Amino acid sequence: MTFVAGLTLGRRFHDEVLAPILRRRHPGLRYAAGLLDGGSELLGLDTPRSTDHDWGPRGQLFVAAADAARIPAVGATLDADLPTEFLGWPTRFSGVGRLGVADRAGSRHGVTIHELGGWWRDRLGFDPAAGVGTADWLATPTQRLAEVTGGAVFHDGLDGALTGARAALAWYPDDVWRHVLAAAWTRVAQAEHLPGRCAESGDDLGSRVVTAGLARDLMRLGLLLHRRWPPYDKWLGTLFARLPDAAPVVAALADALGPGDWRTREAGLVRALAAVAAWTDATGLVAPVRARPRPFHGRPFLVLGADRVAAALRAATADPALRGRAPIGAVDQYVDSVDVLTHAHRVRRIAAALPMDPDGVGG
Repeated sequence: MTFVAGLTLGRRFHDEVLAPILRRRHPGLRYAAGLLDGGSELLGLDTPRSTDHDWGPRGQLFVAAADAARIPAVGATLDADLPTEFLGWPTRFSGVGRLGVADRAGSRHGVTIHELGGWWRDRLGFDPAAGVGTADWLATPTQRLAEVTGGAVFHDGLDGALTGARAALAWYPDDVWRHVLAAAWTRVAQAEHLPGRCAESGDDLGSRVVTAGLARDLMRLGLLLHRRWPPYDKWLGTLFARLPDAAPVVAALADALGPGDWRTREAGLVRALAAVAAWTDATGLVAPVRARPRPFHGRPFLVLGADRVAAALRAATADPALRGRAPIGAVDQYVDSVDVLTHAHRVRRIAAALPMDPDGVGG
């Protein structure tokens, strides 16, 4: 079968198959349609390798709450009327996973039908049509935001409700952005001196491990500074490398993570730190800090002093609740479990349980 990018396949599947079925069998049904539920294709990063599972002609249909009672009938129509294949790809799936493997003998098709508000609450834990508050932003993993603002809307017959909700999630308000960036720089400040200390103690492996963690934090931070939602780790390096001014930082991180000795590692790391600090200055969110590498308390290794950048971002935050909040940021800055981050109710329970103020007393 000839590979067709997933978003292209999904759009054609809607336009050429789903929409005609719905017009014929459910005339007058108001609905929206898109591909927003996850997968490499939502980021435009699917390849022929992606087709071995959870991939094929698929999409989501959304109806208003007033039409939620019609969902079973629409589902029955699709079960009966969908063709067995589209553009050479089976429309049914079998096997394990969300959908499994596209298979002509499969029993499940790849079209799901949802009441729009309920889908948002299940996906994110809230409905952006009702507004997106600070707590909502901080309890939503950036991978989820990348998915629902990426992907594609194929049709929006709900008076723009789906398109409007996606627009509401396009990017953080400035003060939330400052808070998340300050938390990211705080993480860097807490670890930037450790690669040198490990190396000085003869622990080269430990030095490399800490450097790798800093590289990951810097890539996520770089995407945030360019108003890009950081994806999960499979695509983090790919999207970071596509930033317009990333090449020098990619080269610096390659030196930091390469086979060279500690001094080569240090030189690469501090070049990357300084470059990302300059990106922070360029956002206009904070008066330029112009942070440059310097010795760590007179010890024979260099750091940026990333706490200076974090402090400047906190000081520039106008919202007193955020300015006084512990610098932990959004949920995926302190939680790294897939089994938490992919379940909205788990994420929100954890985020809600954390104290608001820096002294650990709930606000």
